[in-house]
Amino acid sequence: MESPAETEEIYAIPAAYRKMENQHILFWLIKDISWCMIWKTLGILMVFPTLSIALLITWRTRTIKAELAHNLAIVFWITANSYWMMSEFFGFDTVPVGHITDGKHLAIIPFGIGLAILLYYYLVQKPREAREVVTL
Repeated sequence: MESPAETEEIYAIPAAYRKMENQHILFWLIKDISWCMIWKTLGILMVFPTLSIALLITWRTRTIKAELAHNLAIVFWITANSYWMMSEFFGFDTVPVGHITDGKHLAIIPFGIGLAILLYYYLVQKPREAREVVTL
């Protein structure tokens, strides 16, 4: 009898992709530390490599639906997080936007898009994939 580890599908990441993901984490941490320390220039500069690598990772993993969904959610998370940071850096975080919210809380839009992508994946796509495996 085979153990679950013997029958489980293996997902391997090329070393170059892993290095890029690790570099992505470094840039992301520098961006968030800069936000915390109110180092505006460095924080804003770190948005570009952080978001660029997230987009590249998303593009490279686009053929694997689970990876695409999660990496798209990360892109929208970084976008929302970066917008929020800049709203605080430039002082429009507390500026009213209409009668409902303020500048900082507009970050809910990209956060919500990322969440919607994951909800779609877990509620629609993943169950569909599971049904396809069973019917094969």
